[in-house]
Amino acid sequence: MRAAGHEQHDAGQQEERLPETASRWYALQTYFHHEKQVRDRLVACGIEPFLPLCKQRRQWSDRTVWTAEPLFRGYCFARFALEQSLDVRKTSGVVRIVGALKPEPIREEEIAVFRQVCASDRSIDPCDYFVEGRWVEVVRGPLAGLRGQFISQTKHHGVVIRASFIQQAALIHIGADEVAPAQNPDDPEPIGLVTHSMDGVDV
Repeated sequence: MRAAGHEQHDAGQQEERLPETASRWYALQTYFHHEKQVRDRLVACGIEPFLPLCKQRRQWSDRTVWTAEPLFRGYCFARFALEQSLDVRKTSGVVRIVGALKPEPIREEEIAVFRQVCASDRSIDPCDYFVEGRWVEVVRGPLAGLRGQFISQTKHHGVVIRASFIQQAALIHIGADEVAPAQNPDDPEPIGLVTHSMDGVDV
């Protein structure tokens, strides 16, 4: 188990060793409701974007509909070299490249998590970043191997995933019969997937 601060520090050291022509993933803060436009504009600029979309149920007056909404509101991801940072910042709809003092790269494994989660057929909703639950592991289905905190409430239950670098979280709706207690909750090493714990610890 490694603290998020240590992980970011290690990532920063790795970035310093990489040339500015090396492509890495970064989080981009966007203006609200501009996530999809930013994605499309990055494509037009020759930059690889990734906008995680999730199914969300919306209740209209006469029917229920499913819509594809950004997993993390106000954020999009992009893979580019640091020498392209200015072009990214100048893209209409982009507020900033996420990072304390400079753009901070995101691990490929974390992007892979979001891809796999969004590719599943599960309903996903935003949730409180600081919500607490018990550590579990998904034991069946397309997300088997995911370890996170299970939340069981009257209307909502599922596994919480967190993106510590943007302080956002999402709840994946999963039945209690699809999870089992994590064998070692003090060190919940993921199997193929990465989640973040309550206190910003990468697991």
